[in-house]
Amino acid sequence: MRIGLSSFTYLWFLLMLFGPIGALIWSAYGEGASALWRELLRPEAIFALKLTLLITAIVVVLNTLFGILTALLIVRHPFPGVTILNTIVDLPFAVSPVIAGFMLVLLYGPNSLIGAFTGQMGFKIIFALPGMILATLFVTFPFMVRELVPVLQEAGTWQEQAAHMLGAGNWTTFWHVTLPSIRGGILYGIVLTVARSLGEFGAVLVVSGNLIKQTQSATLYVYQAAADFNSAGAYSVSILLCTISVIILVLMETLKKYGEGKRA
Repeated sequence: MRIGLSSFTYLWFLLMLFGPIGALIWSAYGEGASALWRELLRPEAIFALKLTLLITAIVVVLNTLFGILTALLIVRHPFPGVTILNTIVDLPFAVSPVIAGFMLVLLYGPNSLIGAFTGQMGFKIIFALPGMILATLFVTFPFMVRELVPVLQEAGTWQEQAAHMLGAGNWTTFWHVTLPSIRGGILYGIVLTVARSLGEFGAVLVVSGNLIKQTQSATLYVYQAAADFNSAGAYSVSILLCTISVIILVLMETLKKYGEGKRA
């Protein structure tokens, strides 16, 4: 039974993960390393990668800030509507990214009240960088909260109560007691947010317009290159994103073991 289950598991991973990755690598190097490198250095590809990194950096900062605040509100300061808030946090897991992007277009598009107002002020949301950031924020928001809530629940409040009894204020208690106790969860949430931001496609495609060297992210560049039968261009950026994802996964496991060691 053990051998059968192990064989089935390895076969499943081979078909679902290692097979597609191996096919990508094999097809990519069939184009030649020089062709991949040449495509990766194209101005359009460089712009798409820079835009993706910019969006990821902004989303990580905002998600970390609001994720910590939301987790603290749910665990440390519950209120009558906390159950509703807890459910809303998981909404991006249930809603398709394409639908999420469509909702943002309806809310902030040029034909909406908000979009028309910001357009008159010279600030464009949809089919611009702000819309891409909002779309990525929507799909990545639960990761930080869902990592911090169980960590805060496990840590309890006795250390914070002791700090207050010794005369520490709320801000001092947060920086010197609460924050160190949830540092592992924050790092883990950041890793998950980065991985999801780098690979986001559906919501960003809807709100960006996929304008070359304007609103084209790395995943949209791969999509456009494949549609234009530019195999080398699609392979080059795909390989780079895949490599970054593997590094993130290794980092995630390292942080997990680090957190387990700290708790032990």
